[in-house]
Amino acid sequence: MKARSQSAGSAGPPGSTPGAFSLVELLVVIAMIAILAGLLLPALSRSKAKALTVACLNNLSQLQRCWYLYALDHADVLPPNNSVYNLNTGTPLARGASWCLGNARLDVEPTNIQNGLLFPYNQSTAIYRCPADRSTVETPEGQPLGLPRTRSYNMSQSVNGWPEYDPFLAQFIPSYKKLTQIQNPPPSRLMVFLDVHEDAILDSLFGMPTLQWWGDARQWWDIPANRHSQGCNLSFADGHVEHWRWRVPKTVRVRLAAQPVPDEELPDYRRVQQAVRQSWDDP
Repeated sequence: MKARSQSAGSAGPPGSTPGAFSLVELLVVIAMIAILAGLLLPALSRSKAKALTVACLNNLSQLQRCWYLYALDHADVLPPNNSVYNLNTGTPLARGASWCLGNARLDVEPTNIQNGLLFPYNQSTAIYRCPADRSTVETPEGQPLGLPRTRSYNMSQSVNGWPEYDPFLAQFIPSYKKLTQIQNPPPSRLMVFLDVHEDAILDSLFGMPTLQWWGDARQWWDIPANRHSQGCNLSFADGHVEHWRWRVPKTVRVRLAAQPVPDEELPDYRRVQQAVRQSWDDP
C-alpha cells in the first residue's frame, strides 16, 4: 500500500482546520486591539477637542474682522450692541439696530443673524455658532425641539451697548462707541466676542456688573462657555483671538438669572472683569 504524504502546511492536531487560529490566539489578538484602542482613543478625543477649539477660534476671528470692517465703513463707529432681553421674563429690553438680533434659545431660523449689521460682511451663518456647541433650540416653555441653535457667541457690553435706546439703563453700562476711543482696557485686552455657556445664553449682549455702579458685586449675569477643555474662546478689539482655560468649571446653577461667584471661581471672574470697561470716567 502506498503511504500517504502530509504537507507541512497541513500539520496540526487531528480535526483542526489548516491555517486557522486557535481560540487562545484570537483572544490574544482581541486583547491587543483593546489595549491599542485604549491608548489611541484618548489621543483621538483630545485631537477632536483641539480641532473644535481651533474652528471656534476661526469663527471668532471672522466675526472680529466683520466688526472691524463695520467700523471702517461707519466713520469709526463700532457696531451697535442693542439686542437685550430680560433674564427673568425672556422679553426684549432693547431691540434697536444691532450686530445680531433675537433669542438664541428660541431662534429656529437664522433670520435674526441675517438681519444683523455684521451679516453683509460675511454671509455665512455658520460662523455664529461654536462647532462644539451641542445645545438645541427650545420653545418659550423650555421644551427642546432637537434643532441646533443658530448662535453661540455674544458681544461684550463694552462695545457700543445700549447707547441710545434706553438712556436710563445705558448709564450703568460703560461702553465705547468709537474704535479710536478704546483705551481702558486697551484694544489688546478689551473683549469683543465671547463664547457663551449654552445654559446661560439668551440675547446677543454679554453683560456683567461694573465697578462704577455695582462695586464688587461678584455676580455672573452671563456665563462664559466651558466646552473647550474647561475653557472658552474670546476675541479682542485689536483683532486677535485667545483660548482661556478656567480654574473652576463653569456651571449654570441658576437658570437665566444672576449667579453668585464663589471664592474659588473669583480668579476667573476677575479675568473676565478686567476685559470689560468699568467706568464712564475711564478715558
